[in-house]
Amino acid sequence: MKKLIQDPRILIGLALAHVLLFFSFHDRTIFWYIFSGSVLILIAYAMLQEEVDDEVSFFQYIVSGTLGGLLLYFIFWLGIQGFRLLHLPIETSLNNLYKWFAPSLFWQYLALILVAAPGEELFWRGFIQKRLGKKFKPSLSVLTASILYASVHIYSGSFLLILAALLSGLAWGTLYLWKKSMPLVIVSHIIFDLMMFIILPLH
Repeated sequence: MKKLIQDPRILIGLALAHVLLFFSFHDRTIFWYIFSGSVLILIAYAMLQEEVDDEVSFFQYIVSGTLGGLLLYFIFWLGIQGFRLLHLPIETSLNNLYKWFAPSLFWQYLALILVAAPGEELFWRGFIQKRLGKKFKPSLSVLTASILYASVHIYSGSFLLILAALLSGLAWGTLYLWKKSMPLVIVSHIIFDLMMFIILPLH
């Protein structure tokens, strides 16, 4: 914790992320307007702090990223089916999550694919996790970055979204640690979002 506090760049980035996401989630009727602008600001901040890693070939990051995104979606699908089999109260939370925050207009889908997915990876994995990796052991940097990623989702008021952010953060953080390729995790995030919001939504 002391090492984290001693890094002003991380602290400024986290403060910025919390303020921006607080306002993004504050009014659900204009969520996509504020969220898209917020992610663009986080992209700009991250790009000023750290270089983008890309240590795999184009073919590898397309294939591995696609497989990673599909695998993560399948894990989430299994989790939802498990909740349903156990008759746990998941449907209302899941339906609300889609109603409140899922894209519904064409430009929102474009923002999801071209802004949100790349931006979240550039900031949380490419900046936060990478910078934490200079101070902590690799596994701890992945865990810490994932918890911090989940923490900005508290303003959504959805425990399900916080849990989803934590689990997906761990998955993408591990993938980034393993392959050292930002394009790969961006592709994985995009494929996951396409499955979740367009191809096979979970609600």
